[in-house]
Amino acid sequence: MREPTPRVARFYFDGDLQTGALAELPEEAARHAQVLRLRAGEAAVLFNGRGGEYAARIVEWKRSRIRVQVGAWSATEREAPLAVTLVQGVSSGEKMDFTIQKATELGATAIQPVLGEKAVVRLSAARAQAKLVHWRRIAISACEQCGRNRVPEIAMPVTVADYSRQPLAAGLRLLLSPQATRGLREAVAQNSVALAIAAGPEGGFSRGEEALLIAAGFAPVRLGPRVLRSETAALAALAALNALTGDF
Repeated sequence: MREPTPRVARFYFDGDLQTGALAELPEEAARHAQVLRLRAGEAAVLFNGRGGEYAARIVEWKRSRIRVQVGAWSATEREAPLAVTLVQGVSSGEKMDFTIQKATELGATAIQPVLGEKAVVRLSAARAQAKLVHWRRIAISACEQCGRNRVPEIAMPVTVADYSRQPLAAGLRLLLSPQATRGLREAVAQNSVALAIAAGPEGGFSRGEEALLIAAGFAPVRLGPRVLRSETAALAALAALNALTGDF
């Protein structure tokens, strides 16, 4: 029986990459390399979120400083065929982190956190900014793990009312609601290319917030007869959309 081919470590590099150049990995990537017990001479992959990836090789390792030789660029993409913006009610504790991580793995193109009236979480401006930085790091780490070369855009958290007043991109908009009578399969056409899907926080969106989203063009849909938790609903919807549009 053949042994599985070992996976090559992937690292996000926030900057320009050029074949033949030397690049120094940022501190966080260097720590990741240490955890993986990588050594000089080992192969790696670099991506900067702008599409495609670069072969690379570690050439120097000194404490927390790791330098790599940038190799050939490949146009490899692993994006889902359906571009999904997840409008996610901010949940408490590690639930939001989990949602960001798994939504990235499932191919979400963008994530818009929204602060719901019934949500447990309350964020000051400073805390919201800190959360945004934290969530972006989680998305980058998820891309390193799952093979994506484009990091989903994560926007600053806003209230549902503020989000509803924004000019929204064209495309289908769906609101996950246990009270809806129409299912996801009925709402999504096979040839859909982009949509936004709104999932509430713990306790769901309030009636007023649902009304605002519906007025903004979101159509209510349900995910079966069971009421799903906040950290389950969006991920179940993303997985179902991948199956409906040919990604799975």
